[in-house]
Amino acid sequence: MATSPRSPPGAPPPPEFEISRQSRLLAALSKKVIDLDELRMLAAQGVPDGAAVRPTVWKLLLGYLPSDRALWEQELAKKRSQYAAFKEEFLSNPMEIARQQELEGQGSENAGSINNGLLHRSEVTQEEHPLSLGKTTAWNQFFEYSEIIEQIDRDVKRTHPDMHFFCGDSSFAKSNQESLKNILIIFAKLNAGIRYVQGMNEILAPLFFVFRNDPDDKNANFAEADSFFCFMELLSGFRDNFCQKLDNSAVGIQGTLSKLSQLVAKYDGELQRHLEITTEINPQFYAFRWITLLLTQEFNFADTIHIWDTLLSDPDGPQETLLRICCAMLILVRKRLLAGDFTSNLKLLQNYPPTNISHLLYVANKLH
Repeated sequence: MATSPRSPPGAPPPPEFEISRQSRLLAALSKKVIDLDELRMLAAQGVPDGAAVRPTVWKLLLGYLPSDRALWEQELAKKRSQYAAFKEEFLSNPMEIARQQELEGQGSENAGSINNGLLHRSEVTQEEHPLSLGKTTAWNQFFEYSEIIEQIDRDVKRTHPDMHFFCGDSSFAKSNQESLKNILIIFAKLNAGIRYVQGMNEILAPLFFVFRNDPDDKNANFAEADSFFCFMELLSGFRDNFCQKLDNSAVGIQGTLSKLSQLVAKYDGELQRHLEITTEINPQFYAFRWITLLLTQEFNFADTIHIWDTLLSDPDGPQETLLRICCAMLILVRKRLLAGDFTSNLKLLQNYPPTNISHLLYVANKLH
């Protein structure tokens, strides 16, 4: 059995270390051309909350912002304009589109042919009719996605019910929910092979939370657009986990779970055998959620944000780092697992105990 890494004491880093790390991060971000290797190294240790730079750091790590600061304004304007076009194309229902086309096309000359903004029956073409069977009609596409939209609406309303940012009757919470819905609907329509899979709302939530809390009000106001493109980029490295046709392939979720099993066997063969042979607990029983939801359900929200600093810093994409963290999670509770049976171990892993995140990330890094 490979030796399990030992972690340093779980005490938080001293204040002077945090200040030093913060100053180095600010210095790295102040360069005309950002050194992404340096930024990844610093961010992997955690982005200090007091620096108020996490939105910018994440956008750079996800490739949304170019390394050349001189291009930021131009690139952001282009992307935000593109997202506005997506909203106009994908979030309007056919009735609104027909009404707008009629108003734009005929103007005041034919105002008499419009009754309260609706077309007269004689003016509705076959393509525009709600009962048309044509697969390319706007109405067909509208009805095709109605079930997905209803699912997105239900899931968004269940996103972090303990946080006023996401839930509640305030206009702020409702506005944030609306932004999450918009992003997920547009993603579903642009990605026909995947569309929407339950749990995507949980992956989107940290991105939107970080960007919406940007101290720069202009950036905060464009959090929806910025979150959309960063969500697309983040999922590009995990999309095979969400594609049902690939579930049992080497690149699908079963292949990813198999990699985790191999990683545990490499660093702690005794633990891997006890889990999978003695107690017959396979990784899919507990790690399916860990992997597909990027650990968003296993820790409190603040800890999830810190874990993501490390996940997003991997130049090869977050999956390998994610698997190392999952392996470290098992190693940290190995004594309890080795002493447990099927029932107690499954309960432990499906309800992972609170842990020191710095400690966890240290152990995961030692598995590199």
